[in-house]
Amino acid sequence: MSNPSRNMVKASGNRGGGSDEAGSDPDLLMVQSVEKAFRVLNAIGNSGTPCTLAEVTAKTQIGKSAAQRFMHTLAKLGYIERFQNTNSWVLSVKVLQLTNFYLNSNEFIRRTQPYLIHLSKETEETVNLTILEGTDIVFISRYPSRHVLATDVVIGTRMPAYCSAPGIAMLSRLNPEAAEDVINASSLKAFTQHTTCDRDALLQKIAVSAKRGYSTAFEEYFLGDISIASAIIDSTGAPVGAINVAVSRARYTPEEAEARFSGAVAAAAQAASSHRPPAAMMA
Repeated sequence: MSNPSRNMVKASGNRGGGSDEAGSDPDLLMVQSVEKAFRVLNAIGNSGTPCTLAEVTAKTQIGKSAAQRFMHTLAKLGYIERFQNTNSWVLSVKVLQLTNFYLNSNEFIRRTQPYLIHLSKETEETVNLTILEGTDIVFISRYPSRHVLATDVVIGTRMPAYCSAPGIAMLSRLNPEAAEDVINASSLKAFTQHTTCDRDALLQKIAVSAKRGYSTAFEEYFLGDISIASAIIDSTGAPVGAINVAVSRARYTPEEAEARFSGAVAAAAQAASSHRPPAAMMA
């Protein structure tokens, strides 16, 4: 697992690859055609609706003829398909195979699974594993409970780190300069009336989380959602992920949730960091 303090530069760096950006050094190993193919794939996947060739061309800034060839190739490989025999395109189910490859081959997910399962059984609440990528968190493992609130959160979902408990937990284990860089690179905005989006307030929140070993987010991204999180760290003390418990505001007050779950979440993250078996497995 790579170090998020290095990964976070992706947030403000060149996303296109190669030497298209003025003043950037050329990457002699970059295969531009592969980069453009993935640009097309991402444009179709991120559109939210079926995408026409003209829309792909506009989104990718790739010429119409080249975009058409990339789309033809991706269709032949089975990664995109026509939407109901129209001239619009969507991702195909084969894209999920890539997700399955990631989940099955990721050692970090396998190693943390016992801690997530134990915490899920102990709390009977939704438990998630996330990593920090750029200015976002990404959900890479999830054990929902029957009380799950945010049903649209699935593996692969991204959220801004600054308004999520896992994000603040991981930022709290970076050195202060690296954490501040992530906040500065983030597009700070309020998703709800409870979102903390003031830079100084966020840095203070990160400092508090560092002292107590866990973080909280009360309805900051989803209304009704309460989250308690703690970071998993590597042997150098750098964050490699975070475990969180998510509960509904309809069932707990923020104070009740924090008192009930913060200790268990912090203990699970600490055990995962040191590779100790969960308590139930040691009995």
